[in-house]
Amino acid sequence: MGSMDRSKKRIQLWKKALVHFALCFVMGFFTGFAPHSTATIFSHRRAERQPVTGIGFLPAAPVEQIVEPGGEAVNRSLIEIPGSAAVAAVAPADDSDDSPPPAEGSVEAQPPSRRLLIIVTTTRADDRFQGALLLRLAHTLRLVPPPLLWIVVQAYAETPATAALLRATGVMYRHLTFKENFTDPASEADHQRNVALSHVEYHRLTGIVHFAGASNAYDLRFFEEIREIEVFGTWPVAMVSTNRKRVVVDGPVCRASRVEGWILKDFSNDKRLLLTGTDMNPKPPKINISGFAFNSSILWDPERWGRPTSLPDTSQDSIKFVHEVILEDETKLKCLPADCSRIMVWHLYTPRAIPLPFHHQSQAKR
Repeated sequence: MGSMDRSKKRIQLWKKALVHFALCFVMGFFTGFAPHSTATIFSHRRAERQPVTGIGFLPAAPVEQIVEPGGEAVNRSLIEIPGSAAVAAVAPADDSDDSPPPAEGSVEAQPPSRRLLIIVTTTRADDRFQGALLLRLAHTLRLVPPPLLWIVVQAYAETPATAALLRATGVMYRHLTFKENFTDPASEADHQRNVALSHVEYHRLTGIVHFAGASNAYDLRFFEEIREIEVFGTWPVAMVSTNRKRVVVDGPVCRASRVEGWILKDFSNDKRLLLTGTDMNPKPPKINISGFAFNSSILWDPERWGRPTSLPDTSQDSIKFVHEVILEDETKLKCLPADCSRIMVWHLYTPRAIPLPFHHQSQAKR
């Protein structure tokens, strides 16, 4: 009897073990089909209270300096100029605040896009104030809403110091160089402008081109005005000389955005700033390149603006082509502002040499 009872107990123990094993196997089998999640009934409330985890700024495109064929050093950030830098806010999704999707065919309201401003500045090797003037102009351009591209042209031998200055300005720029030697400053300046225009034409940089001298001072409203130019724009420029105490106004006389004539008058001794019929000329006595801006597409698409496709010396002398267009058809010129009643650009003449103090001059005479 005792042996039979012991055998029955062993059989029952094995049965219990097999039942537990079968239950665990079945539970594990069906658990494998369940989705992995740690969500609970309280997770939705926690998500509603979760704050913004951080703000990420998308990195700007890298800027690199390369050398193109012909020895032209170019600071190229992008071929297509961006409108503005993007800022992304990182936050958890909340299904309860989702707005309904826009209707099919609807267009969401977006801010109007601004035209690209292409500011070209030429340099001179003998200008001892060049670094200070470029830095001052850079501070002005930093205040202009984007997009804006600053093209600085310089002789190859003078580039290292200027390149370091430009990198620290915070303005999107391209630094172009040339290796030719010139004895005439005017010819060198025209060559630099042609280098810049060739770069604009080669890369199809669509925007408004303006030649800004390093000595120029600007009213910030000027840059918004020239963004409205369709073909060509013009405005009066005040040329100021502090050491000679002279103020000369050079530019158009306008009425309702149309050019009525041109003036080049010294207002140093004229307190009333009056103009007479004898002050106006039918054509500009001399083209002040800082008093004009134009749509860059005229360089590679002249037919769009009513120009013939084949013009002599256009590809080699773009600045000459611009001068010809200015002189031949004044109806394409838009006056800025509409009646040219406000000066927005000043050209400041600075002495090339710093005068010696009086005691140094007396010692030099001895």
